[in-house]
Amino acid sequence: MLSDRRQKVLAALIEEYVARALPVGSRTLTERYQLGVSPATVRNELSVLEDGGYIAQPHTSAGRIPTDQGYRAFVDDLLSQEGGEQEDERCQEAADKLRKSASELDDLVEQTSEALTRLTDCLSIVLAPSVLDLHIKQLSLISLTPTNALVVVVTEDGQVFNRHMDFAEEVSSDELARVQHLLNEVFGGNTLHDIEHGLGRGMSEAFADPLVRMTLDEVLSCLREGEGSRAHSLGFSSLLSQPEFSQSEAVLPVMQVLEDDTVLLHILDDTACQTDGRPTVRIGSENQASQLSGVSVVASRYGRGDSAGVVAVIGPTRMDYSKVLRAVRIAGTALGDL
Repeated sequence: MLSDRRQKVLAALIEEYVARALPVGSRTLTERYQLGVSPATVRNELSVLEDGGYIAQPHTSAGRIPTDQGYRAFVDDLLSQEGGEQEDERCQEAADKLRKSASELDDLVEQTSEALTRLTDCLSIVLAPSVLDLHIKQLSLISLTPTNALVVVVTEDGQVFNRHMDFAEEVSSDELARVQHLLNEVFGGNTLHDIEHGLGRGMSEAFADPLVRMTLDEVLSCLREGEGSRAHSLGFSSLLSQPEFSQSEAVLPVMQVLEDDTVLLHILDDTACQTDGRPTVRIGSENQASQLSGVSVVASRYGRGDSAGVVAVIGPTRMDYSKVLRAVRIAGTALGDL
């Protein structure tokens, strides 16, 4: 546990390093920050912080830079101060503006991603709730030709999924309407998990009908396809423009992880398990994927119950954590009532 003075010196060093991406010397801190202590005291506190592993000196003649441990102490202090009625009101106002600028769910997700990137200069990701946990509101079967129909699935949070279905033999509109009515009665209000496990009144009887079974397979395929496109990301160029990633050997491992949807969904779904309402911050080496040891991931859950999504910002460990935490909080609030 750092003393208030050491926390203040560490915060000043991190603020300076975030702004300039250069090692910070004691003279810079005493000249640019109102620390209320002598230069000798600042030098002594920096030595103590270095001995404790909070900062490091990359070169003998250079200043110091924060370590992952130093960032962790800084972020924990920020999180302990987070909140307050005025901050809640400001976040709510910003979230309301986002909602008003979007005409539908997809627009809101895109607008939120754009706002996160604009506010943070980092990569932003909005992960929609898992389709597996979404409750189905309505299923429609639209006849296009006697041997082709469109399956449309609407979830209770407003997401829409569709898929074309081909028949070996002609199927009339009346037959499709019958199947649609039956499946809506059986599946309405259930999740994909419920459907796959055959739960719900009337499901076993419905499965005996070949057309119903075929339609069910198409519905499941439709939703699984939607599961694979949950992540909406923007700002790769902002991430690559950071000085930490000017060399290809530094950025390639990060890009490989972020372009692998399976790994990315796993990383962000872990965050969805956090239910205390506070953002999760994983700094450098704290990330489970070793390729992300040079970045920080700030993420927050949104939504209620099992139908929860994630908003996240990925950037260098030298990110402006205060700004990023606020941006993630605004995004989570904007999407929170979906």
